[in-house]
Amino acid sequence: MNFLVFQLEGAMSSWGDIAVGEYRGTYDYPTQSALIGLLGAALGIRREEDERHMGLQQGYAFAIAVLSAGKLLRDYHTAQVPGRVALKGRTNATRYDELSVPKAELNTILSTRDYRQDAASLVAVLGLMAAPYTLERLAEGLRRPCFTLYLGRKSCPPAAPLDPLIMNADSVLEAFRMYRSSLTERCMALKDDPGRMPVELPGTIVQLAWDDRIEAGVRPDLTTQRKDRLIRRRGWQCGNRNEHIAVLTGASEHVL
Repeated sequence: MNFLVFQLEGAMSSWGDIAVGEYRGTYDYPTQSALIGLLGAALGIRREEDERHMGLQQGYAFAIAVLSAGKLLRDYHTAQVPGRVALKGRTNATRYDELSVPKAELNTILSTRDYRQDAASLVAVLGLMAAPYTLERLAEGLRRPCFTLYLGRKSCPPAAPLDPLIMNADSVLEAFRMYRSSLTERCMALKDDPGRMPVELPGTIVQLAWDDRIEAGVRPDLTTQRKDRLIRRRGWQCGNRNEHIAVLTGASEHVL
């Protein structure tokens, strides 16, 4: 079967955990809803186009290979917002419009936001029967995106090209290994005369996460529910799905 595989690496990333009150946490690796948003941006799908986003949700299955979870960075964040009364009956197409009220009507919200520093992962996309686009079209979008791509938040740009490749493999773990081998060979070819590397070699796969619709090629160590199945993009509504996780550390790798 064919998998579209690409890399996500950045100085900072933030993959939204369930937000409660003033705390905004992050997972160690991309959420499914974030990956759908990433593909949507690459294809030029606007945020209000719910049907096209749902087409991505229903048409593809995803898996993530974690190369590095990075380090946690916690940010104390403040933001000004007008009260509900000040916003009533007003059109707020932009942030400037929202703040165009008397200063006395502005409130300050305090929050804590988490980021991951120097995290890296590989993503695999499997096209299903309902897939609205070919894997080749998705790959072209990731190479030449219509909208700017970022790693969860707009302040988190990718630190390297996404480098999408289509891999034919019997399982997603095999596809990830093939991709990592190809990437390593191409990085090694960039050595200069003294043998110095201009880029870092990809790390080893330490964790694999996948959903029910993918053949992983490895037995899960844990199956849990994750609330990142897209329901409605404009309302930021997500539902639960099953996620299978395997820890790949030498002897603990339970290959099928």
